[in-house]
Amino acid sequence: MPERPFPDSTDPTPIAEWLMSFDSTSGAEERLMHAFADVLAERGWAVTRIPVSGARVDVLATSGDGPYVTLSTHLDTVPPYFAPRLDAEQLHGRGSCDAKGIAAAMLVAAERLRARGHSVAMLFVVGEETTHDGAHAADAWARANGFQSVALVNGEPTESTLALGTKGAMRVILRTVGEAAHSAYPHLGRSATRALVHLLAELDTLDLPHDELLGDTTVNIGRLEGGVADNVVAPSAEARLMARIVGPSDDVWHRLKAWVGDRALLERSVEIPAMRLGTVSGFPTSVVAFATDIPAMPAWGTPYLFGPGSIHVAHRDDEHVSLAELRSAADSYERIVEMLHDQPFER
Repeated sequence: MPERPFPDSTDPTPIAEWLMSFDSTSGAEERLMHAFADVLAERGWAVTRIPVSGARVDVLATSGDGPYVTLSTHLDTVPPYFAPRLDAEQLHGRGSCDAKGIAAAMLVAAERLRARGHSVAMLFVVGEETTHDGAHAADAWARANGFQSVALVNGEPTESTLALGTKGAMRVILRTVGEAAHSAYPHLGRSATRALVHLLAELDTLDLPHDELLGDTTVNIGRLEGGVADNVVAPSAEARLMARIVGPSDDVWHRLKAWVGDRALLERSVEIPAMRLGTVSGFPTSVVAFATDIPAMPAWGTPYLFGPGSIHVAHRDDEHVSLAELRSAADSYERIVEMLHDQPFER
């Protein structure tokens, strides 16, 4: 099927619709990334495709000689794909607020800045919703090439506030081991699922770290697996947990280890640290509990976080963003970049 033409518009709405017309769920972003790179090059941006994996690339677009303030967000989405749908007040569909609408607002702002002679960069990455491999690739590329970005304005749905900080994340796998037996004679076995359920029932009683800015550490039970059949005492079971952390990950890990003791096996998996972020005067502020690409991108300068839309509808079937907020975000990104260009930074 031929791609729809890129809209020649100063309104982020049709640009967001174009981006959303591509199914770019995490791991399958290559078609969108290469098409968008081509569009940006045709519009006069200096474009670099940063390799990530296979045909997957990040897209960097620059104007001017730098040093740059970089507007950045991700173009991968969670599944399943929902095509864009527009009504009088809102844009609906996958990526509307997380984060293709954001990317569209960034492009509109960057084109205005370029027209006035500002040095500006845009970085669009892949893999944010899964392993952050796009962010890691972009950071390695910036270090290897000495790219001069003094500030990174990351885009996520923060309800048009500048986030003062973000919670981090820690993935943990909890495994219990039992002994199989016929379910008619449970005393001859040991149920791993029963042991796991009893452990998980204690989660809400744990004393976990608290931070005055970021709030409480929380733990989500994301996935449960176990057993082999209804009539078999389960020989194994596991739960996949995600802790939203507010300080050092070791603090949470040691408390989880003490809680579990020798009752189960605990495996430490992917971690993202909690972050304190930069602010710009004149913008309302917030604190967000979700993780971002920012911790994986220190080479891109002082981090800021801002975006239209609400995280509370991201990843949902009814994902949407207000058209008025989307248009206002373009103005805000323009203003943030201008203010940061006037601010001294240490490199």
